[in-house]
Amino acid sequence: MANSCLQLSGFFLGFLGWLGIVIATSTNEWVMMCKYGLNTCKKMDELGSKGPWADCVLSTGLYHCVSLTQILDLPAYIQTTRALMITGSILGLPAVGMLLMSMPCIRLGSEPQSSKNKRAIVGGVLMLIISLCGMVSTIWFPIGAHQESGLMSFGFSLYTGWVGTIFCLLSGSMLTCSSESSSPRAHQDNNHFYYSKQGGGNLPTASSTNHAKSAHV
Repeated sequence: MANSCLQLSGFFLGFLGWLGIVIATSTNEWVMMCKYGLNTCKKMDELGSKGPWADCVLSTGLYHCVSLTQILDLPAYIQTTRALMITGSILGLPAVGMLLMSMPCIRLGSEPQSSKNKRAIVGGVLMLIISLCGMVSTIWFPIGAHQESGLMSFGFSLYTGWVGTIFCLLSGSMLTCSSESSSPRAHQDNNHFYYSKQGGGNLPTASSTNHAKSAHV
């Protein structure tokens, strides 16, 4: 029962974490940059937001973004963030699928429990990889943006990426540990059942043979 609760909790955490990674990847409000105060920058149209895909200008009646299309001229932290966040978003789809198929409430024919445990472990490892991609991206990007043009505050996208990274890390840790701890027990249960079955089939034969010998004597 406890193992099933851990798997369900790990699945929901992983799914929410993956959604957070996808939202952070597709939006551009990672960091907010300005040389002056917040109200002054809004009045002067100098409050900017920076993300992996565009530089934007925010004010009371204006929201204008310039796409970062020159890939070869972009700094290394932007290119690395793009690559890692896209990788994490793509890996999330098979990870969620494997975790869903390893849930206790889903059965695929008469497959053994060890197959579900293997799928849960693979899904947990993928979640850990996704969390690593998100961790490197959400830490390196604000540092690089601050060194390049000055950082004022963190944006909505960066907070979403942090939450998604933490959820994926918790999900991967819970699923990997719970599945590994249940695998030896399931293997022992299968061996015990096999031994009992064999023993149950052999005991009547042995007793009948001894009875025949006694009657012969």
